Amino acid sequence: MIGFCLIPASYVVLRRPGPRGAQVLLHLRDGTGYMDGHWALPAGHVEPGESARDAAAREVYEETGVTIQPHALMPLTTMHRTVAGSGAVDQRVDFFWSAQTFTGDAAVREPTKAALMAWYDLAALPTPLVAHEELVLSAVRDGRPLPAILTPGF
Repeated sequence: MIGFCLIPASYVVLRRPGPRGAQVLLHLRDGTGYMDGHWALPAGHVEPGESARDAAAREVYEETGVTIQPHALMPLTTMHRTVAGSGAVDQRVDFFWSAQTFTGDAAVREPTKAALMAWYDLAALPTPLVAHEELVLSAVRDGRPLPAILTPGF
């Protein structure tokens, strides 16, 4: 029998104006055991009893030191994806949010999980990016509307 697990997470496309257009905040994953060496959005798992929106604001603060009021987070898309491995089927539901109103200066606040953090022009994102996050960022960069629900892997 195959086990089943549904894991919710929130991701934030934190945006600001830059000299050549919109910029997005990314960090370089390091020491996590998952996608280390890839650029990624501030993100994390939703904790028990926590809404996806509240998790997004909390994770951004924990990872970057930037404060976002939960009502300032605008939904971009929800991604339902699957990851097979070790006898169980993990399904993920990822809530992607956009925020342009925030306070504080971004810096690496979890040095055991991120080597670097920087603002990048949406038109010139670093590589490699975490693949499912790149799917969303490329649509944001190109001004393409995102569907309410994405289902890569199904």
